[in-house]
Amino acid sequence: MATRNPAGASDEPEVGGTSSASGSAEPKRRPTGLDTSRPTPARMYDYFLGGKDNFPVDRAAAERVKEATPDTYEIVWENRYFLQRAVRFLAEAGIDQFLDLGTGLPTQGNVHEIVQGVNPDARVVYVDNDPIVLAHGRALLAENARTTVVTADMRDPEGVLAHPDIRELLDFSRPVAVLFVAVMHFIQDAEDPAGIVRTFREVMAPGSYLALSHLTTDGPDPAMVKATEAVYENATSPIIFRPKARIEEMFDGFELVEPGLVRPWEWRPDTDGQVSTNALFGGIARLAG
Repeated sequence: MATRNPAGASDEPEVGGTSSASGSAEPKRRPTGLDTSRPTPARMYDYFLGGKDNFPVDRAAAERVKEATPDTYEIVWENRYFLQRAVRFLAEAGIDQFLDLGTGLPTQGNVHEIVQGVNPDARVVYVDNDPIVLAHGRALLAENARTTVVTADMRDPEGVLAHPDIRELLDFSRPVAVLFVAVMHFIQDAEDPAGIVRTFREVMAPGSYLALSHLTTDGPDPAMVKATEAVYENATSPIIFRPKARIEEMFDGFELVEPGLVRPWEWRPDTDGQVSTNALFGGIARLAG
């Protein structure tokens, strides 16, 4: 179960202050372009996970989400455990390149920690459009040559794929895992979520994988769904719950691996992180040759 920020946490997150490659401490600084007037999904997610890299506007919005959805922390951790099981499965299947879209802020049990625990040579690129994510990613850049963080927006998949830092670290002529974990519900219908996935699919080599989880209207109380969507209306990225059939469309062109598109807690569960809700669907699919 996640916990909230400790009482008395500072209104300003500590940005920077990490050790550089030379061992000296970098000064704490505010990321360029940081908007603290509206909540962001990355900072709200950090708050739900018990982090401290968020602002009063994020915490206030997160508390309103908690009022609308009493099992918010269970949902967040159910998804987090799914991500961790998914990337471990993919690494053990031989995938050594990972592109994590809408990654959010670095926290314990991140993708690179898990996959490089299986294969130390695995490469991981984190992508997010929140500048605070890049600021905190400096620690990864300094300590891990096979992991990088870039500021980009998955709503512009061509721009993401053309980013020089991504092209430098990942080789799309070889199998890669592309992760859309708990991010597609921040893409509006007019932004064509299935089309975004399709653009990535078109450059992925046979044997690549897609991992995706998404909030759903199939199961949750409709009043809860409406109230939660209302909270996010003023966020930098509004949220939208979708029926399972719409989520399945995002896997077009891929072959779902067992057990298919299911509740995240049902996807190859283990003894760790047994949290179950009816708020999400998740799955992993392979691109056949």
